Amino acid sequence: MKIEEVKLTYRNKLKAHERPKVSCADDAYKIFLKHWDQDQLALLEECKAMFLDRQLRVMSLASISKGGFSGTIVDLRIVFAIALKRRANSFILAHNHPSGSLRASQADIMLTEQFQTAGKLMNIPMDDHLIITNEGFSSILHDP
Repeated sequence: MKIEEVKLTYRNKLKAHERPKVSCADDAYKIFLKHWDQDQLALLEECKAMFLDRQLRVMSLASISKGGFSGTIVDLRIVFAIALKRRANSFILAHNHPSGSLRASQADIMLTEQFQTAGKLMNIPMDDHLIITNEGFSSILHDP
């Protein structure tokens, strides 16, 4: 009988001091924006995640989902699978609003709460959840 074996491995291509540090939401926004397709920012909603080490240095960025004009589906399992594989200490989620609105929807708030709850259980906390537009960003966790 054949069974697939799971093996954990890790290869780091960059040294920690070579990776950018995220000290605030503005740092995260600038890094996300550099890796966002500017031609898609005001067209389609997309979600990305930034995975951080203990010193808040960026380990990697991942595209989580792409949707339509007014939404995208974000699966918590995908984000946490990447976080575990990457050995992330924490993560920051970001999604764009093609409408240009920086206001969080009820769905955005509910998703943030789900990630916070799961992050506490997994011991991989969500440091922030940003909404990004062509004109700037807002933080669901830190903006009033």
